[in-house]
Amino acid sequence: MTILQLIQRPQLRGAEMFASQLSNELVQMGHSVLVVALFPGESTLPINATFILLNRPQHKRWNDVEGWKALAKLIKEHNVDVVQCNAGDTLKFAVFSQLFTGWKIPIIARNASMVSAYIKNPIIKLLNRWFYSKTQAIVSVSHLAAKDLNTLFPETTSKTTVIPIGINLQSFTPVAWKNASPTAFQMVHVGGFSFEKNHYGLLSIFEQWLHRFPDSHLHLIGDGPMREEIEQAVAKKKLTDKISFYGFSKEAINYMHQADVVVLPSSIEGLPGVILEAMYAKTPVIAYNVGGVSEVVQNNKTGFLIEKGDEKGFLQAIEQVKKEGKVARYILNANELVVQKFNNSYLAQQFEKIYYKIS
Repeated sequence: MTILQLIQRPQLRGAEMFASQLSNELVQMGHSVLVVALFPGESTLPINATFILLNRPQHKRWNDVEGWKALAKLIKEHNVDVVQCNAGDTLKFAVFSQLFTGWKIPIIARNASMVSAYIKNPIIKLLNRWFYSKTQAIVSVSHLAAKDLNTLFPETTSKTTVIPIGINLQSFTPVAWKNASPTAFQMVHVGGFSFEKNHYGLLSIFEQWLHRFPDSHLHLIGDGPMREEIEQAVAKKKLTDKISFYGFSKEAINYMHQADVVVLPSSIEGLPGVILEAMYAKTPVIAYNVGGVSEVVQNNKTGFLIEKGDEKGFLQAIEQVKKEGKVARYILNANELVVQKFNNSYLAQQFEKIYYKIS
């Protein structure tokens, strides 16, 4: 069958990366896949499928008639069987295109976060209820994300399925640390610089950690709207020699593999792929208990699950990791869990079942 994967823009963000990896798996399974990006982006995604950049102006997303027509033209020309919308403005764009041009192809919405944290305004809630009503299936990244969506919009319950994010099973290559002593205790955070990733909380935790263990270094991998603000905060705290910024990196999993610990004190999450990659890389994970994190991180069994905002508990977990190193039993448990249940080959088969069911 022919599957159109709609993404927001070419960017090394979780939603786009998973859509790319899923598309590659579907191609290997014999399907024809189009990955269509709505808006301009500077990143190169690892896509083996057909990639099409619509290059639409994002400020016109509420009245982009020409863009809606362009999407409809692609659907007709390539005889698309199903359209999957992957976060951001993609569902809105697809629904408006369908409404305006009249195509009848089924739409799948992928729900990758806790939508109630973002939908507060009654008018926005009403609009999103209407967008979701135009879908034939919804795939949530975690059971908690599904519950959150179904509570906000009860009518979505009957068409919601949970399929988690996955990872590619791969080998690792050495990478060079930036500005860090090779003997330092290496802490890695991977994530976009946005409020939900809680970089200020991370800085607070790391600053307290340094008072006891000064031979440590924090590596921040990712980019986003708050990066400059966080860089200024680091400079103000006089920690520029202890914290390195990498921007987006295709080598993130290799840095995690070399790290002593991966930390994720987010305030909002769906099911972060970073955690799965760290587990696959056999590196300890410490994360706040938000969103679907608890569905993979079981305290002292596959990592360390800390209640949101408990910086003292987070610091105690880091200390335990430092003491035990990377040979603890929970690290092997985490790796086995990811390999068995969260590899992209297996998850692509679950998506395929939904495509056939609704097409």
